Amino acid sequence: MSNRFDDFLNEQLQDPALRAQYDALEPEFAIMRAVYDARIASGMTQQQLAEKTGIHQADISKMERGSGNPSLRTLQRLADGLGMKLKIEFVAN
Repeated sequence: MSNRFDDFLNEQLQDPALRAQYDALEPEFAIMRAVYDARIASGMTQQQLAEKTGIHQADISKMERGSGNPSLRTLQRLADGLGMKLKIEFVAN
């Protein structure tokens, strides 16, 4: 099921230069999605996760929006707070 934004994005990504820039940001998008998805799967609000990890709620919000750049230590704190294990891997293209 697509929406107007998805249709717009797919249209814009037909431009090879824009596609290259978008693809270059994929690792950041993946972190953003992983933090959000893990928090939602755990049934926690940003505030609850902040209280559990000592990370400010505003910083969690920034990570989920993609405007934060979390360190490995921060990602580990989030994983611990969510009762999860942090796994980072390299995969072939």
